[in-house]
Amino acid sequence: MTINTSVIRVVLMTTVLAVAAPALAQRTAQQLAAGAMDSAQPPPAKGAPPAPAPAPGTPAAPGQPQAKTTELPTPPANYEYTPQGRRDPFLSLVHRGDEGKGDTGAATSKRAEGVPGMLTIELTVRGIVQTRGAWVAMVAGADKKVYTVRAGDKIADGVIRQITANSVVILQEVNDPLSLEKQREVRKFLRGGEEVK
Repeated sequence: MTINTSVIRVVLMTTVLAVAAPALAQRTAQQLAAGAMDSAQPPPAKGAPPAPAPAPGTPAAPGQPQAKTTELPTPPANYEYTPQGRRDPFLSLVHRGDEGKGDTGAATSKRAEGVPGMLTIELTVRGIVQTRGAWVAMVAGADKKVYTVRAGDKIADGVIRQITANSVVILQEVNDPLSLEKQREVRKFLRGGEEVK
């Protein structure tokens, strides 16, 4: 026997096994299923209606795949979770400590009404007029009401520093502990937009 002949025999045997093995396994499974069905219930009589479908909790027929059902444990009726100093894992860590604050980050319960309660980010310039040689700005806040402000008026996070013919300059207090600057100048324009220095 030469090497070529032995290689051909090995290839031939693997091919036969690859083709025959699935058919043999299927035939064996069918025989086992038929034997289990024969022992479980008698075969239906000729002309009889087909057997009803199995109930949802019963195993499927041998030829069909079985759906996995797992029973989840149920907690006792009087169960109550007590954190005992641990944080709630379902609360966001991003805005932690902002419970009494609004969208802008300022405390909503301590804000005054009108101009003293406005934040720089909420302030919108609606108009600027000159009276007796001084500029007066008409600004709208988050409450959509329009107020008049003059240079030197205080708002929630700063002071109106200057009013010009086309803008309002606000000296805003920066409350970021990581920032090196404690104040910044924000210029709100009459035609919209702002500039931060």
